Amino acid sequence: MLSEHHSTRRSILKAVGGISAAMTLGGAGVLASAPAAHAAGAAGDGSGLRIVEHNGDDPRMWYYRFATDAIGWQPAVNVLLPDDYHTSGRTYPVLYLFHGGGTDQDFMSWDRLPEGGIRAWTAGKPIIVVMPDGGHAGWYSNPVSSNTGPRNWETFHMSQLLPWVEENFRTYAEFDGRAVAGFSMGGFGALKYAAKYHGHFASVSAHSGPPSLRRDLGAVVHWANVSSGALDLGGGTIYGVPWDEARVSADNPAENVERYRNKRVFLVAGTSPNPVDPFDLLNETEVLAGQREFRGLLDNAGIRHEWHEEPGGHFVRPERFRGDLEGILARLRKA
Repeated sequence: MLSEHHSTRRSILKAVGGISAAMTLGGAGVLASAPAAHAAGAAGDGSGLRIVEHNGDDPRMWYYRFATDAIGWQPAVNVLLPDDYHTSGRTYPVLYLFHGGGTDQDFMSWDRLPEGGIRAWTAGKPIIVVMPDGGHAGWYSNPVSSNTGPRNWETFHMSQLLPWVEENFRTYAEFDGRAVAGFSMGGFGALKYAAKYHGHFASVSAHSGPPSLRRDLGAVVHWANVSSGALDLGGGTIYGVPWDEARVSADNPAENVERYRNKRVFLVAGTSPNPVDPFDLLNETEVLAGQREFRGLLDNAGIRHEWHEEPGGHFVRPERFRGDLEGILARLRKA
């Protein structure tokens, strides 16, 4: 897995033409194999999604692939159900869980993490977990420009997928029934959505996710533009060149601190990234500095939050995720 991780990282550097890795915020090098899917009927509803593949053979992990005008290809979603979903008749809270960036990251990434991954960590827990595609470098955003067709991930997640989940599963369609979390780029997406759609999520968690877009001369904005242009948009950008300043401010957690009031906020960052791995070093150095800035802003506003600084670099920490999950369950409405 380690060699695959480094190979993928080198390919990203090559794709961006050697642009400085000082602004990178990539993935964790985890990849899963898709469950065998069979074609489903052309099902649609008011969400704007049409199912083109579905596999429900696994009683817990249900796989879907959709056609949507928001995305120029067919994005997929894994929906992880509680053990007793099919027999209990109960209604459940939902965790929307986002993957990081890079060519080795997608909707299956959380299913192949250490210690059994998301299935093991949620075994026996009364919560539905929704894990959607977010692009190699989609940044949980609608880009300013794309040369590869629509890549409107924010529209897909918030205007289409969330209503579809609430139409098709027994969920609490309310503030206290939803949490959002993610790793790296997905941690940014979780923080962004929790603020921008501040009435939607009662809990937000960023595992090595960057909460500050403008610090260090806008390192994260530059990397969002560079990585998305290289991997997803055929030279297009998330925020434009020059930047669309209004978009940057609307998406920047550090500029929208008040919107985290009355939410549960959970942050994790590494303190000792690998000094000989420029991706790990620069990713987590930027994340740690950004989270410290964000925590200071939350403190100044009197907004409660839980934070952890842990040894190591840019990766998901299973023990911290399990603790986070317990906090999510305590905050959300009970099944």
